[in-house]
Parts: sequence; C-alpha cells; structure tokens
Amino acid sequence: MSSALSSDGSRGVQRAALVPGVLALLPEYAGETDPVTELRAACLRAVAWLGEVGGIGVAGSHQGLRLARHLAAEAGVGLDLAPEQPAGLLVVGNGSARRTEKAPGHLDERAAGWDDELDAALRAGRLQGLDLGLADELMADVDGLGTLRDLGVVEGCSAEVDYADDPFGVMYWVMRWRCAS
Repeated sequence: MSSALSSDGSRGVQRAALVPGVLALLPEYAGETDPVTELRAACLRAVAWLGEVGGIGVAGSHQGLRLARHLAAEAGVGLDLAPEQPAGLLVVGNGSARRTEKAPGHLDERAAGWDDELDAALRAGRLQGLDLGLADELMADVDGLGTLRDLGVVEGCSAEVDYADDPFGVMYWVMRWRCAS
C-alpha cells in the first residue's frame, strides 16, 4: 500500500476522494468504445476537485497508485506522493468483485450485503467499526479504504456520492469528502 500521510495521521487533510481501481480506466485497456464513460467522468471530476486544495497524497495498492497517476495526469493535477501534510487525499479502492455470476469472482451471496454495509459506512464517514476481514473473500480492493479507517480521515466529514454502481459485477464508488481543516 502507498500512503502519503504525515506521521500524525489526517491533520491537514481538507478533502478526500475515493475512486475505484478499475483497469478499464487505463488507456492500455481501452477498446473502440469506452465501457466506463460515466465512471471515468466522475473520477476525473473528483481528482480535479482534490487538486484545487494543493498537495495530494495517495492511499491504495500498487495498481491503485498506477491508476491515481493516470487520473491525475488526465485531470491536469499534479500528485505529491510524499507531502508532509497533504491537503487532499486520493483513495483508490472498490467493493466486492463477486456481485453477479459474470463478476470476476463469480457470485457470492454475501457480496451485496457487505457492499451495503460499506456504502453506509462511507456515506456516514464512520469506517472505524467496519470489518474488512471479509474483503479478501469478496475480492474487494480495500488497501486505501483501510487507510481511511485506520486514520479516521473522513470521520465527521460531509460526503458526496458522484457514482455508485456495479458494472461488471464489481461495486464501484466515486465519493468526495469535505473535511474541516
């Protein structure tokens, strides 16, 4: 996991955004038609919004960092992967990848309920009580979400949901949190 937060946690984070780590957003996976047009637009808006406040830290897996770099370049925003106190935090992660028979991990009956719990926690900015243990079984990308939980970055922040859907049987969110500085 890459985390660019200062040693004292979330102090200084004014804004946070969550985007999914979906490879379809990268140019090397593009086809003749874009299957994620709406998702791509929401991601680019969220990253541009983060860029308005200055240094952006990134939390997510290696694949998430790769995607963050691409989205930042597309949005015309520079990433500072090691700011002392980032004003913005870009989190890359997604819910379960087992929501349908055609999902990468095929259907798991627990996926929708787990995603519903995660959705409620993200919207409320209360990830502390969320059990991420089931995430591996449901093929969820939660490295970045674990950072949000562990550091309490979005506790008490107001959330705005720009995208919440499960194309390909994988639950994706694009969310933004405005936090008191």
